[in-house]
Amino acid sequence: MGVSLPAMTASAPLAIWCNAHLPTIAMDELRAGVARHRLILPTARGDNLAAGAPDPGLANADVAFGQPEPKQVIELQRLKWVHLTSAGYTRYDNAAVRDALRARSAMMTNSSGVFAEPCAQHLLAMMLALSRRLPQALREQDGSRAWRYRELRDQSRLLVGQSVLILGFGAIAKRIVELLAPLRMKIVAIRRRPAGDELVPTFPLADTERLLADADHVVNTLPGSAATDCFINADRLAKMKPGAVFYNIGRGTTVDQLALRVALETGRLSAAYLDVTTPEPLPPDDPLWTTPNCFITPHTAGGHATEFDRVVRHFLDNLRRYEAGERLVDRVF
Repeated sequence: MGVSLPAMTASAPLAIWCNAHLPTIAMDELRAGVARHRLILPTARGDNLAAGAPDPGLANADVAFGQPEPKQVIELQRLKWVHLTSAGYTRYDNAAVRDALRARSAMMTNSSGVFAEPCAQHLLAMMLALSRRLPQALREQDGSRAWRYRELRDQSRLLVGQSVLILGFGAIAKRIVELLAPLRMKIVAIRRRPAGDELVPTFPLADTERLLADADHVVNTLPGSAATDCFINADRLAKMKPGAVFYNIGRGTTVDQLALRVALETGRLSAAYLDVTTPEPLPPDDPLWTTPNCFITPHTAGGHATEFDRVVRHFLDNLRRYEAGERLVDRVF
């Protein structure tokens, strides 16, 4: 959502620091979009999942685009706006960063609007695939090639009328609700502070256990933080509806993976789909890889062919807003 800027307009040219490792086309678009400003490019650049190393060039920047080192975000008084190339902002979500930005009227925005669509589509794809037993059929194609006609037909399910509980209600969850609408599923959500304007009935965290007991599908979109660490633990897994399916497109740290393995091995859950794990990459010998009915994708839910182009355009749109003193999109604090 958009949030008003402080009473200021960035009319003078800005120093914009970027440590995102962008493909050539996306970098060319960034250069063109910030042509009237000064672009600072450090030698070391990285991806969305790792914080950048401390960089002396950041000390000369008004705006950071990418993944700046958190300690520098706290200390550099000149830095007034940080725009993250990721939807997640766990490494910055602490009192030290928040207080430092607030003290100098600085802001942080993320790119959740860019990743909502692919993450929601990824979740829908896996939900449909599991209900239609596609992973099981494809494994047969790579294995014995047995014609499991009767077994797979009998195990297939219709999503119409089934219940979904979404943990967290940000941009990704909102788009999931929209994509699931044609399937006529019964959807509810929980969030820390329900706003009352959500697309589906939304309840506070205190109602989690009650809602888990009725859900055929539990979709975790929670961000990583101290408050969400192992939110899905043995106790909450035990309270899930027998035979439910669990999906994690939030952060791996929000799930007790040992407890999840037990829930799958004992049949408490019928399946789990994980796009995120702890650690990442998940080691080849980690038992999750061979846990029955556990399906893993390597943190690809947000990925798409135009990912970097869209991230740059999202930043440039917010830069235009920043220059005009307008409301920024996807402000986190």
